[in-house]
Amino acid sequence: MRLVTYLSADRSMRIGALANLGSSMSDRVVDLTDAAEGIRCLRELIGRWDRLGPGLAERLRTGSLPEVGPLGQVALAPPIPRPHKVVCIGLNYADHAAETGAPIPTEPVVFNKFPTAIIGPGAAIELPEISSQVDYEAELVVVIGKTASRIDRSTAMDHVFGYMCGHDVSARDWQKGRPGGQWLLGKTFDTFGPTGPFLATKDEIPDPHALDVRFRLNGRELQSSNTRQFIFPIDQLIAHLSNVFTLEPGDLLFTGTPPGVGTARKPPVYLQPGDTAEVEIDGLGVLVNPVVSRPAK
Repeated sequence: MRLVTYLSADRSMRIGALANLGSSMSDRVVDLTDAAEGIRCLRELIGRWDRLGPGLAERLRTGSLPEVGPLGQVALAPPIPRPHKVVCIGLNYADHAAETGAPIPTEPVVFNKFPTAIIGPGAAIELPEISSQVDYEAELVVVIGKTASRIDRSTAMDHVFGYMCGHDVSARDWQKGRPGGQWLLGKTFDTFGPTGPFLATKDEIPDPHALDVRFRLNGRELQSSNTRQFIFPIDQLIAHLSNVFTLEPGDLLFTGTPPGVGTARKPPVYLQPGDTAEVEIDGLGVLVNPVVSRPAK
């Protein structure tokens, strides 16, 4: 199932799913909120998926859910607007590590974003006035489906709910140019975590380790690789992290970015006001966000 969070006419959040209602029609959004006992938060629905999911899937299959409208005409929010945790992995593509000249990590490089960085498709990435080196990073995002604490790698994939596109926007002059390196601050400016346009349950993605990942800036492809390049696969990441802290339903795991980032180019390419950023991953759609200057306070 492909799940979304959308804004209704009164701007309140509701949950929905994508349905193709005919061979000549594009995807349309159908509402799940009422059928899901009034749940308006995908994070909450994920926690109750074992009980509610099968019935929702059957109603989607039979076409008995109310239609909201064509996907392109529905105001989408981030699939999970306020995750409890946003965990990120650095240098997880072998080809990206090579382009940076960094040694291949012997264990995952872990940092995080705060939930206030998360935005959805179509929302603007705001360039802060205190940074002049804002970079792009297309990423596969894993959504946790079941609580994971000190689990073994052999069962780690049982704790995955699904996948979506993500964009790890990064202020390089904060990440690397500050005393000691400020990965957290460079990664977690407001709006620096676009996700979406939808969340695909794991049954929609047969092999998350064989997905093409691409980034386009103003239509020009700047990143292109495949998750086969992962240094640390998803099961290893989840097991490793769960032995440090508990992963909960709805937590997000950004899995690293391919080569082609702006800071590694000669000359460097950084995001500018007026740009359009696109992340595309096989089976997960295209995440499109405009780039603007951060509004004056």
